[in-house]
Amino acid sequence: MFNKEKYMTRGVDTEIPFKAQLTMWHLIEVARPKVQLDYLQIFKLKPAKLDSGLVQVIEHSQEQPKYHQVTAFACDNPIDAKVWVIDDGTHCTMLLPEEY
Repeated sequence: MFNKEKYMTRGVDTEIPFKAQLTMWHLIEVARPKVQLDYLQIFKLKPAKLDSGLVQVIEHSQEQPKYHQVTAFACDNPIDAKVWVIDDGTHCTMLLPEEY
């Protein structure tokens, strides 16, 4: 799964910073050899403040089988959002839940 053409919706393109988009695709690639991926990958983006400054936290999870990974990177304008990536068998789409 998740080795097909990759697409994103207009909502992701306008609301999710490019670095976060790339990071989410990368997290899927990192997870592929570790766990059997479900058709639905869930990402929760949250801002956080560390002593060194602001960071974008991205929680990557799926329901079956259970999987959870957290990553963070320095970011001037972190956002709070939820993003889904769905593999429908022919292509992979990154979208905001309200666009489903």
